[in-house]
Amino acid sequence: MSISLSSEGSFCAPAKDISCEAALVFGYAAAVVLCRKSGGNIFVGRDTRRSSDAFEAALTAGILSAGADVTSLGIIPEPAGAYLVKKLGADGFIMIGDPDREAAHSGFFFCDSGGLRISSDIAEKITAELTVKTVRCSERFGRKTVYENAVSEYADFILRNSDTELSGMTIAADCANGAVALAAEELFSSLGAKVYLLSCEPDGDNINSSCGLSHMEALADFVREKKCDMGISFDGFGSKCLAVDENGITADGEKLLAVFAKDMTERRLLANNSVVVSASANLGFSVFAEKNNIKPVSTKAGGSYILEKMLAGGFSLGGEQSGRLIFGDMNCESDGLLTAVRLISAVKRSGKTLGELCSVMERFPQVAINVKISEGWREAWKNIPELEEFIEKKEKELGGMGRIVVRESPAEPVIKVTVEGRRFDAVNTMAVEIAEKVRSLCAAI
Repeated sequence: MSISLSSEGSFCAPAKDISCEAALVFGYAAAVVLCRKSGGNIFVGRDTRRSSDAFEAALTAGILSAGADVTSLGIIPEPAGAYLVKKLGADGFIMIGDPDREAAHSGFFFCDSGGLRISSDIAEKITAELTVKTVRCSERFGRKTVYENAVSEYADFILRNSDTELSGMTIAADCANGAVALAAEELFSSLGAKVYLLSCEPDGDNINSSCGLSHMEALADFVREKKCDMGISFDGFGSKCLAVDENGITADGEKLLAVFAKDMTERRLLANNSVVVSASANLGFSVFAEKNNIKPVSTKAGGSYILEKMLAGGFSLGGEQSGRLIFGDMNCESDGLLTAVRLISAVKRSGKTLGELCSVMERFPQVAINVKISEGWREAWKNIPELEEFIEKKEKELGGMGRIVVRESPAEPVIKVTVEGRRFDAVNTMAVEIAEKVRSLCAAI
């Protein structure tokens, strides 16, 4: 199997396709590249899927054989490992598992000594080591230790930076049978909130299975039934967070960004009065920002691009629709539990409901249609005058209260047509018309 890291420092595949030998080589390559001096120390954490135990053992063996030490953090949220590697001065952190998919998948996610996803340059160096596929044992084997207090220390970190006591709040939390299960219980109970923990019994096979961010309906039903103030849902890594309000209505990452941006503006905590968002952010966020004198700073979709823009501009808040939110004053990694605590605190502090806070942003209807095209039209479709004129005409019809994005998939001959606007029927009709025009003009050459 050919193995290499993505530009964001990760490798994911079906677990059956990742051999323990591959994990061994990953560990060795990571130690060779990440350790700044002879020896060094790599932190390793894992999620709750069954395969994580075996991959941790193999990964650890690879690191130790390179002469570096391993500190096992056990089952821990990924942002907790990113926080601890920076605080305790280790050379890197590797998280085993997969944030979004079910137990049949797994992977390795790499952070550097600063708790940041490794750069593309470092990813290339590790990939180069992987191509050798030979583990050469060091003259000095490393040692493995277990850090017993990892979860508690992470929870304490969030507690120390939480300025609101949450007694009187009733919260439902869907832990996706993943890495946040232990930390969520300790954290929320310490803050004084009454918490119903859902999907909090991992068995190795049920992570992200009919729970978590892809299954918000059950959480919404529970919130309504128990009359909770809100519901919180996490991914298997604990790096993302979405919510449902007191009526069971989902608040996506952009709605949460709007809530935080307004709250931080009112408390004069929003650096440069700006929020970093992806270029594909719903137009409703731009309308919200304009009304509240907040500047949206746009960048490519993806957590690494958002963080890069935040660090370059000194911004304190950024995120995207998926629920990946970053608070620059706290951590350089998106953190689901931190997001949840800050959200609950904002609701408690305001004296309003989450539904009322989320009403500051109106989400515009969006319709996306994928159109398969001939291989011969890849890239060339951009040079069709008739198509360009047709799209310009439709943009004028939107009258500045909508947006049209037509782009090509990098992986396959598909053009994605996306239209946003205030009225769904008009947006849907326009998306269909543009898709049909693309289809008629980009047939086989």
